[in-house]
Amino acid sequence: MTGNSPAVVAASKLGLTFQTNDGPVQALSNVDLTIGKGEFVSFIGPSGCGKTTLLRVIADLEKPTSGAISVNGMTAEQAREKRAYGYVFQAAALFPWRTIERNVGLPLEIMGLSRAEQGERIKRTLGLVNLSGFEKKYP
Repeated sequence: MTGNSPAVVAASKLGLTFQTNDGPVQALSNVDLTIGKGEFVSFIGPSGCGKTTLLRVIADLEKPTSGAISVNGMTAEQAREKRAYGYVFQAAALFPWRTIERNVGLPLEIMGLSRAEQGERIKRTLGLVNLSGFEKKYP
């Protein structure tokens, strides 16, 4: 982490053990992680080493069994409830009958944002990923 800005993600001694029919499986063990604002981070490792599990804990889709985690200065649960971050699943989840802008805007529709706010956010998001000009195209 650089500078004095607060951590966007901070994990301390984070652990997660899944209970299975064959006994406990430790997916995460004693993970310490600090990600600052504007940092670009990659989790690299072999299949099954806990990369996706860690992301799911950060997104509050899994609850850790030990340690602590904060996202944007809140618990992961509070950050999820306040929609303080975005999470993109590994598998594509596009609707082929919706245009790119309508696919990107779906969560905004569900959140009940005004059409004007949706339009602004969609435009900004598509610009971030260099898809401006493709709004009316289909996936």
